[in-house]
Amino acid sequence: MSDMITADLVDLDLSADTKEAAARALAERMVALGRVTDLDGFLADVAAREAQMPTGLDGGIGIPHCRSEHVTEPTLAFGRSASGIDFGAADGPADLIFLIAAPAGADDAHLTILSSLARQLMNAEFTDALRAVGDPAAAAALIRGDEAPAAAGGEDSAAVSKAASSETAAGSTAPAPGASVEDAAAPVPGAPAADGQPFRIVAVTSCPTGIAHTYMAAESLENAGREAGVEVTVETQGSAGFARLDPAVIAAADGVIFAHDVPVRDKDRFAGKPTVDVGVKAGINRPGALISEVREKAERGEVTSGSAPSTPVERAGEAGEGYGTKLRKWLMSGVSYMVPFVAAGGLLIALGFAIGGYKINKAPSVMDHFIWTQGDSWAALLFQIGGVAFAFLVPVLAGYIAYGMADRPGLVPGFVGGSIALTINAGFLGGLAAGLIAGGVVMAIQKVRIPAAVRGIMPVVVIPLISSAIVGFLMFVLIGKPIASAQKSMTDWLNGLSGANAVLLGALLGLMMCFDLGGPVNKVAYTFATAGIAVSNPSDSAMKIMAAVMAAGMVPPLAMALATTVRGKLFTQTERENGKAAWVLGASFISEGAIPFAAADPLRVIPSSMVGGAITGALSMAFGATLRAPHGGIFVVPLIGNPFLYLIAIAVGTCVTTALVVVLKGMRKPAPGTATGGAADGTAAATAEAKQPVAA
Repeated sequence: MSDMITADLVDLDLSADTKEAAARALAERMVALGRVTDLDGFLADVAAREAQMPTGLDGGIGIPHCRSEHVTEPTLAFGRSASGIDFGAADGPADLIFLIAAPAGADDAHLTILSSLARQLMNAEFTDALRAVGDPAAAAALIRGDEAPAAAGGEDSAAVSKAASSETAAGSTAPAPGASVEDAAAPVPGAPAADGQPFRIVAVTSCPTGIAHTYMAAESLENAGREAGVEVTVETQGSAGFARLDPAVIAAADGVIFAHDVPVRDKDRFAGKPTVDVGVKAGINRPGALISEVREKAERGEVTSGSAPSTPVERAGEAGEGYGTKLRKWLMSGVSYMVPFVAAGGLLIALGFAIGGYKINKAPSVMDHFIWTQGDSWAALLFQIGGVAFAFLVPVLAGYIAYGMADRPGLVPGFVGGSIALTINAGFLGGLAAGLIAGGVVMAIQKVRIPAAVRGIMPVVVIPLISSAIVGFLMFVLIGKPIASAQKSMTDWLNGLSGANAVLLGALLGLMMCFDLGGPVNKVAYTFATAGIAVSNPSDSAMKIMAAVMAAGMVPPLAMALATTVRGKLFTQTERENGKAAWVLGASFISEGAIPFAAADPLRVIPSSMVGGAITGALSMAFGATLRAPHGGIFVVPLIGNPFLYLIAIAVGTCVTTALVVVLKGMRKPAPGTATGGAADGTAAATAEAKQPVAA
């Protein structure tokens, strides 16, 4: 902190009368010291940040700040205005102005110090001392922590430098005296804490820049928690990074506060708790009111519902989960990011074949030969674009498996390993192995203690360099060849499938597609199918497998739609409405269209769907139907081999599932109020998830 602010960066008689003039006056001091290279460019970045949200805070404080490529090193300038300057705070003008300048690539250590200053601004003794100080050097020393506030005493007024040393990206905890999350029994979610235990709150704070407001809101909430006798644990999602709160702490919490101006990362961790969701300035200005509000919600039993992630898996395994669960999440992370490439590339290739015939894969590059009025040229263009998209499949799979394990540092070695898997013909098996190896290598590197001087270059230079070299060595020299041999053996086995073996495989894939309706088992079957056609010239067996998988995946929503049409009395009003949408979802190959029905009555719907899906998959294989497109439902029927028999297979499976559901529901004695009671509510709650379509 000693070099962040000096006496030359302090103006105790700031004469500016607008926030723009104040920022310019303080920025000029930074320019004079070589901390800012382009005054106007830097001020434009400050203004852009100010436009996102005013930086005035209650208590007479203004904290204009930004990240900027025109800043050479993290710098802080302080100005004190006698007349006050309007920075947009509700309680009036600010007399203490802090201009915070962070380089675009500032390292975590500097950002942590700046965030510690932001926390210190919530200390009244600290701000009172700044208003009373009469010398620029003394003011700079006070801000640096070289001098304690005159009125301060004890640990509550610790210097900024000491605060920085204890700051962590994992969040901070302000327990009430004598209270401990570990010692407390977990309460019933949404209910007030039991007698003898403090009310426990977990909070998340974040702002666009992640330097000041994030940490000031955290400090404000913690202070208010102490005053109210409430235990507050804060996860600061700021520029210095963040670590997720311990799941045990979240589980033990009685309420949640989100004070944020950017999306909360992994928000679904906090589902099922009484929640207050506000902007970050509310966390700074009225923390006591937020704590009271969340306590009132807990007393009323108000809780948030879980929200379905936009992809099958959006985060790595949490602490306390078994290795098998984490592995599934890591693999599904890669698959979820790969699916859009599969859909786009596969459909483009299929359209190319449909327009130009099956010899279009022999066409010359459209860069050398393209005739605007010739259909074959357009077919070749679509085919070649699709081929480029398909070339990303294995690298994306590997890259995002590593991302699921190690976050962004895993991307580079993951993509490198995936590209090597393509180079050595190791295919999807190679991509899976490369992703897991890359993630593991990065996680191992991150556990090594690194000197503070080189931490800033770790994520940009050191980790990508070392991890890519290790992954490349392993893939090229040690394990690549065995994996390529295994990939070839699997491909040869698929190409040799015929007769009863092919039918049995179709039935198995149909069962998997309908088991969890877009979940992990469904995705395993879908990925197995798309892996076979992810080449420019897929085998006949691979196209049969793709056809069987898509046909089976269409059955559950179509069957639910048909069942609500022919025997509507067996379903609630909400289910009948969902049935109308299920026609379109099923026809579009979106298996999730059946989720509302499965959620309300899983013991009848899921087994019925699996039977129908298995029959459809088996029939599709028996009929020899083929499909070059990885998605599309009935809209890609022109691209299907033996389309008439293919549609018959879907119709048979749909009718079987419909009949089973109707019979099983008919055997059930309806509970009083079923049409308007819990089943309807449960179905409605599940509808939101059904409207989040995931491929297959």
